[in-house]
Amino acid sequence: MKQNKFPSGWNEKRVKEILTHYESQTEEEVVAEDEAVFEAAGQTVMEIPIELVPKVRELIARYNTA
Repeated sequence: MKQNKFPSGWNEKRVKEILTHYESQTEEEVVAEDEAVFEAAGQTVMEIPIELVPKVRELIARYNTA
């Protein structure tokens, strides 16, 4: 049996709680949660070319550790 590997700070309990949350949402709740992301203060959503995604992730990681 293969042992699951979780990111730092995650465990099986947390994964199950998140799955339960999303699997129990109504369609209206899903839409409301998606729309709230676009209204979050201090953040933006943008489209970028797929080939730039690794560079953008790298920049965000550096920004978060600064």
